Amino acid sequence: MIAWLKGTLIEKRVDEIILNVGGVGYRIHVPLSTYYTLPENGNEVALRVYTHVREDQISLYGFADEMEREWFQHLIRISGIGPRLAINILSGISSEDLKLAIASGDATRLQAIPGIGKKMAARMVVELRELYPSLTGEAQGVSAPLPESSATLFTDAVSALMNLGFKPQESSKTVRKILSDSPENPMLKDVIKVALKSLQRSK
Repeated sequence: MIAWLKGTLIEKRVDEIILNVGGVGYRIHVPLSTYYTLPENGNEVALRVYTHVREDQISLYGFADEMEREWFQHLIRISGIGPRLAINILSGISSEDLKLAIASGDATRLQAIPGIGKKMAARMVVELRELYPSLTGEAQGVSAPLPESSATLFTDAVSALMNLGFKPQESSKTVRKILSDSPENPMLKDVIKVALKSLQRSK
């Protein structure tokens, strides 16, 4: 099995890259978090790799660090989550934020990820906590989960910010803080307005 690859970046897209390793072009699926770390085409890249084998094909999934690859492997063990959905999950939430969401039982945060519904989010919390029993203890000091009534607003605001070019992790973190600090659910346009000011100040 291929576990690590180092070569020249030939082509990159938001969900996959082509890496030239010794004259062979490897197509590797990557999450957005890894995509953002990539240099321009023609530069050298090294990635942790997970090789997914099926009867009809072999697919490669690449990650910038080992923690992401570990979470990917845990995610695909959950019923209903295949490699492509696992990549999508890691594109919508950082490894550290995923750990905090699981630790605090924050299914609302997980529902904000495209392709993850209420039942799947609840299943992720239960099954990933079983893999990491210590996460429950780490929930101390973690921000309280958003109420379920904020889930749609949270998702829409994060999606709008991502469409404006902001990264998933910074968008979700900013929107979460705004909603947590608001006594009542604000209007979507107001959340986006406040988030834009906050994100622009941090640049």
